Amino acid sequence: MTYIVRTNQLTCAYMGKEVVSNVNMNIKQGEIYGMLGPNGAGKTTVMKMITNLVKPTAGEIEIFGERLTDTSYRLLGRMGTIIENPLFYEKLTARENLELHCEYMGYHDPKAIDEALELVNLKGIDKKAVKEFSLGMKQRLGIARAITTKPELLILDEPTNGLDPVGIKGLRDLFKMLCKQYGTTILISSHILGEVELVADTIAVMNGGKLLQEVSMDYIVKQKQEYIEITTNDSRKAAYVLENYLQISNVRVTDDGQIRIYDSRIPQSELMKTLVLHDVTIEAVHKKKGSLEDYFLSILNGGGVGV
Repeated sequence: MTYIVRTNQLTCAYMGKEVVSNVNMNIKQGEIYGMLGPNGAGKTTVMKMITNLVKPTAGEIEIFGERLTDTSYRLLGRMGTIIENPLFYEKLTARENLELHCEYMGYHDPKAIDEALELVNLKGIDKKAVKEFSLGMKQRLGIARAITTKPELLILDEPTNGLDPVGIKGLRDLFKMLCKQYGTTILISSHILGEVELVADTIAVMNGGKLLQEVSMDYIVKQKQEYIEITTNDSRKAAYVLENYLQISNVRVTDDGQIRIYDSRIPQSELMKTLVLHDVTIEAVHKKKGSLEDYFLSILNGGGVGV
């Protein structure tokens, strides 16, 4: 197993407070590694430490099999990054910005800029000044800049910010293609759990500066539990009936008032019959499987590895 990034007890403190604490990450070559966590979880700080923008208070970072130091310029040259909002020379065109990037990266492939712009659907407007770009266009240009030099490691902090559903799908397809065709390793953070679920090979859940769990998507898929979801006009009464008349203990009322029943012993027809007999109005019934969101929330709530 070849690891592109490994961290050991990675820690960072600001003004005496640890914002990242003892993080051990293991990113394999050629995979998409998704970092999940609420705002302030420490995801961006970890990415900044991997790219030498922030110095760790303690711990070590290993990239491409070498320890990251203050003079690891060669290692940094093998990466492409977007961390927080991508910045450009606003009065220059998209192409001129990418030409400058290639110049200071020492990368001299005249076809690379055209290829990158085409991959992010900006080729027809590459001579337009960046100051005229929308937020979504700037985000796509940032990704073009990150991939122009054919990096071995892509580090992307919330790369779908400002994009519409079509643009998000385009990036999803691009990330998969880069991994499969070029063997690019991608470290991505996102708050759109459904998108991460569709692309990631490994998931890291962070909260409060700590890495709570690092697990493969294959494992999560196997853990996904089937459940029946009921929409009713009185979720509290429905839960009471199910728990007291059918002795179902594994019932959850979601924040939007849905009833989820994880007990598969009792037939769906029996559930419906009991609720109706106790004057509970049923508006909809669906059989579903747990999602990455369910898994993520269970970890944040201290629920272990189950979904």
